[in-house]
Amino acid sequence: MTPSRKEAAHECVSEDALIHLKSYKYSSVDKSLISNYILKHYWNAFVELLPLWLAPNMVTLLGFFFILSNVICLELVMPDLVGPGPSWLYYSFAFGLWMYSTMDNVDGKQARRTGTSSGLGELFDHGIDSLNCTLASLCETAAMGLGTSKAGIFTALVPCLPMFFSTWETYHTHTLYLGVFNGPTEGLILACTIMIMSGYYGPEIWAHRITDLVGHHYFFGYHEFFGSYSVRDLWVPILCVTLFGAHVPFCVINVVKARRAQNLPVMPVFLEWTPMAVYTFSIGAWLYSPYSTLMRDNRLVLFCLTMSFVFGRMTTKIILAHLTRQPFPYWTVMLTPLVGGAILGNLPRFGLPAVSSFVELWYLRSYFVFALVVYFRWALLVINSICSYLGINCLTIPYEKQVANRARSKSTNGSAKPANGHGSGKRVD
Repeated sequence: MTPSRKEAAHECVSEDALIHLKSYKYSSVDKSLISNYILKHYWNAFVELLPLWLAPNMVTLLGFFFILSNVICLELVMPDLVGPGPSWLYYSFAFGLWMYSTMDNVDGKQARRTGTSSGLGELFDHGIDSLNCTLASLCETAAMGLGTSKAGIFTALVPCLPMFFSTWETYHTHTLYLGVFNGPTEGLILACTIMIMSGYYGPEIWAHRITDLVGHHYFFGYHEFFGSYSVRDLWVPILCVTLFGAHVPFCVINVVKARRAQNLPVMPVFLEWTPMAVYTFSIGAWLYSPYSTLMRDNRLVLFCLTMSFVFGRMTTKIILAHLTRQPFPYWTVMLTPLVGGAILGNLPRFGLPAVSSFVELWYLRSYFVFALVVYFRWALLVINSICSYLGINCLTIPYEKQVANRARSKSTNGSAKPANGHGSGKRVD
């Protein structure tokens, strides 16, 4: 589709915007010891298993299909997100999440192997990551048997916050920072470990007292401090401390440093949190409302699928604005029905009668269809515009490039070493 001049400017795909893709240089910092000293060897070996005709963006997409398969199995086998489900289901969660991470980390290496690097890669990679935030977390919610409880809702949707702040940070610093302990590496390993343990012991293990699971003697006399707490009891506080104590402050510090280095005002950047604030508070107001029936009727999967498109567009617009050096995008039309849902779920607070579960469910279903159509229309517009401007393909490698790659591979007898790359799972291709 060819956008009008006004739409192209609004969506950051005008020629004046896209010209910056030709000079864009990817920058990242990954301090994870596990990534740098262990997993990078695994990723370098794994990418050699991929055929040279496989496009890097297709590698990213294949990884995402593992997560979609997990969600489908979850909905078919254990729709209540509580269980206990069969052991293979939890193991499949861990396998799917691990394969998603693997594909997410080798797509950039595949781009360098095939000589198909371009600015589209980071947009596609981070866009898929944004879609994945709520979906992979659904599996985590089910693995811990949290269901549609308040803790379950929080677990399924809270990963959107660190993703947003990292995207916001990258927009201003032009560098992706991943600390010694970060979500794409250590966080993912922890999630896979939880899923595997749920498969072996059952999800009820997370409801047992921590001191009984670990053993009193390992607490050096401080076991009474944990009392009767289980992992489920401490799960939300752990997530909050990790997010607001270890992630958000460093994002803010890095952005402030970058703004001051450029002699730019600092305070205006905090207004850029507006879309995320609307997103977060609207979800909380809707799902945690005593008048809403969505969680009582077990609609968390449908809700998270809808939010994946809403959040996906919101963050991907920021990434595109970063790549094309355009102003920060404050709003997306996909947030409007979310605000409407928050109001719909709280009508009695305004002196109006509560809506029925039938009406609220069909409102959510309509929102899902709206989000799906709007997201894919926008995604196709952006991808087609970038591919047309750069003269590249998104999901395939041109035949001429495939022939050249095969010839180069034969000339080196398949012994060419893959280019060194970071292990953050973020790349430009």
